[in-house]
Amino acid sequence: MIRACIVVPVYNHTACLPWLVDRLRAMNLPTILVNDGSDGPCTSTMRQLRDANPWITLIERPENGGKGAAVKSGLCAAHSESYTHALQVDADGQHNLEDVPGMLALADANPSAVIVGTPEFRNVPRLRFYARYLTHVWVWINTLSLEIRDSMCGFRVYPLDATCQVLERARTGNRMDFDPEILVRLHWAGVPIVQMRTRVEYPRDGVSHFRGFHDNVLISWAHTRLFFGMVKRLPRLLQRKWLGHG
Repeated sequence: MIRACIVVPVYNHTACLPWLVDRLRAMNLPTILVNDGSDGPCTSTMRQLRDANPWITLIERPENGGKGAAVKSGLCAAHSESYTHALQVDADGQHNLEDVPGMLALADANPSAVIVGTPEFRNVPRLRFYARYLTHVWVWINTLSLEIRDSMCGFRVYPLDATCQVLERARTGNRMDFDPEILVRLHWAGVPIVQMRTRVEYPRDGVSHFRGFHDNVLISWAHTRLFFGMVKRLPRLLQRKWLGHG
């Protein structure tokens, strides 16, 4: 039986947070909100929600470091509290929380695996859609595998022992480059990947922190790092592929 919590990275999603917390209450799981250097109103909202809900823990980062940095802070905090798994949920309400029980059931049945949401989009901008596909191609190259169907969706259940070991060993991106990079590195580490279809809407509160040019540059640089990492691991990856293990 896994011991799971929820991790929510938050940066200036004031309007959506009360709605999200109200929905998360029904999950009956401890929840870690990570304040990634939000402004005064959002910080105040998070503190009020923490004070009113004993199942919420609030981690406050002194300045904005990016989604990846916030997620890493939340995962490490969850691991230090002896949780075995952490479900990442974005703060903008884009993830379908009705799928949470199914994802946790998959994690319970596959405790060594990372459970990855594979999105069915309702309203993704066309440019973002094509940029995502380019990232998928690079992920397939860097893993020598077509196993990972979507590497950008942050709706995941992380096995914390394996994930925190990867985070301790490798430098990973701190912004939108984190989601694809950590998944590739978990794949390299031999962590099984179990995927589940889920509905995604962009975004519920109308606030997106994806910075088109800057984040695409960071993602491209992450793929470059990963490519050379793949070359270094090529014999082992080819052996795994030959043996049918990825």
